[in-house]
Amino acid sequence: MIVGIDLGTTHSAIGVVDSGFPILLADEEGKRIMPSVVWFGADGAVEVGRKAQRRRATDPMRVISSVKRWMGQDIVLENVGKSPEQVSAEILKELKRIAEWRIGAEVSKAVITVPAYFNDAQRAATKRAGELAGLEVARIINEPTAAALAYGLDKLKDKARVAVYDLGGGTFDLTILEMEEGVFQVLATHGDTRLGGDDVDAMIRDMLLDAAGDVPEEIRWRFLEEAEKAKRALSTELSYTIRIPFYDGSSSLEKTITRTDLDKMTKGWITRSLKCCQQAMHDSGLLLAELDAVVLVGGSTRMPAVREAVADFFQREVDVTQHPDEAIALGATIQAGVMSGAMRKMVLLDVTPLSLGIETFGGLMNVLIPRNTTIPCKAGEMFTNAADSQEKMAIRVLQGEREMARDNWELGKFEVMMEKLPKGQARVGVQFRIDADGILEVLARDTKTGKDTAINIASSAVNVDDAAVEEMVGASVEHAFEDMSERIFTEAKLKADELLPAVEMIMAQGFVEEHEREEIEAAVKDVKATMASAAANALKAAVQRLDSATEAAAARLVEKAMEEALERELGL
Repeated sequence: MIVGIDLGTTHSAIGVVDSGFPILLADEEGKRIMPSVVWFGADGAVEVGRKAQRRRATDPMRVISSVKRWMGQDIVLENVGKSPEQVSAEILKELKRIAEWRIGAEVSKAVITVPAYFNDAQRAATKRAGELAGLEVARIINEPTAAALAYGLDKLKDKARVAVYDLGGGTFDLTILEMEEGVFQVLATHGDTRLGGDDVDAMIRDMLLDAAGDVPEEIRWRFLEEAEKAKRALSTELSYTIRIPFYDGSSSLEKTITRTDLDKMTKGWITRSLKCCQQAMHDSGLLLAELDAVVLVGGSTRMPAVREAVADFFQREVDVTQHPDEAIALGATIQAGVMSGAMRKMVLLDVTPLSLGIETFGGLMNVLIPRNTTIPCKAGEMFTNAADSQEKMAIRVLQGEREMARDNWELGKFEVMMEKLPKGQARVGVQFRIDADGILEVLARDTKTGKDTAINIASSAVNVDDAAVEEMVGASVEHAFEDMSERIFTEAKLKADELLPAVEMIMAQGFVEEHEREEIEAAVKDVKATMASAAANALKAAVQRLDSATEAAAARLVEKAMEEALERELGL
């Protein structure tokens, strides 16, 4: 067995070929993507991923992120006394642990991806990191080649030329590949190992620091964290308000940034990537018209300005069908499967004609497997209890393309017993698995007790009449606006139903200061009025306004609770 690993600047992932199909392996929280963050405790303890991220609140100077940018350099990182290879090795160890836990077998060999523009020293450092993690590195492959492998499964004709624009958290590549009969030849590549989404986070952070003034080094991580949230939000929203309450114990910062502001801020950053594109095209000797596709991968390609700029440069619509964060890991897994022989008998398989999912609170359709997913496949997600002391959860399996559960087809339903816990504390994992014969297995597990409940739904995943599929897809297009409006309203109402009682509580208990009361009361009144009017976007905006208005009071509540917990612990 050989695993495939994407050792990324900001996130990493690991996968394996199972029954001839490449899958990415999820951790205990059901997450397939792990933050490339490591915390080194002063006592020698090590934590990786989300646990390490949480350490930023208490021990920020010993948390290391974006170490990939330092690979191949003979340095020791401040505060922790570790080389870039040693930090990367801890990330790889955690991925190895996840894989061994998931598949129940020892993992000793891996294919690891690197940016195409990595030099020999950087590639050697990556290999050393793998060896330090207890892995035999069977092959180092370029990230764009991995992305092309993932893309090439079902997208390409007999011969094609593809440009892969890979803009991740810390590195950038533009690689032009020619693919024919499963053989991938790199025609040209150009990139920048110090260009990525981290730069955008830093730009926004610096803007915030300029507004805040003198901020101690040990709390600047909060500004960087909020900057990243703003960047992500502006990929789907036109504006975002950054709020950092009491960052030094007394001072707070609030600043609104628009997508237009971000576009201006990142114009030069995007241009740097386009210069690499220009050089790669020149080196390849191809004309833009000779390319069959321009494929975008990497988390930073979610930014609308990036997509528009790349489309303008290549004078064509860009392909964003690949998962920005998963495509490279998937390609590495495919390469690992080919090397191990696990994919030699791979055949062209069917696809799911319609999306598969379950009904969630509020009557919403939560998609686990999107339509046109190649089978066999599996996907899962974690859900929680919607009420205090809930004894069981109803799993209603749905098929269709509509936003509301009632408008889709029910394939089956069952109940999962779970431990009685306060609202939001129980955890039930739901996994869909479709085999090559089109049989859908739905597995639900109470993570507290480990008890499984499962049903098989024979053939429902693929054997759907073509006319019925067309009718369902057509209805989803015809009703897209009202469906999405109802979904937005439902989600906003659920949020409002949670928020209003919480606001009443913090006001009654005196956590709201007088200068805040008028704004909060007006926001509460606005939420109640828009709930009655059933105006989706208005309710969403009203809920966001109330959430923002009570942020400082909520922070005081949390601070008070922490003080009381500490006093109880100390016996004061």
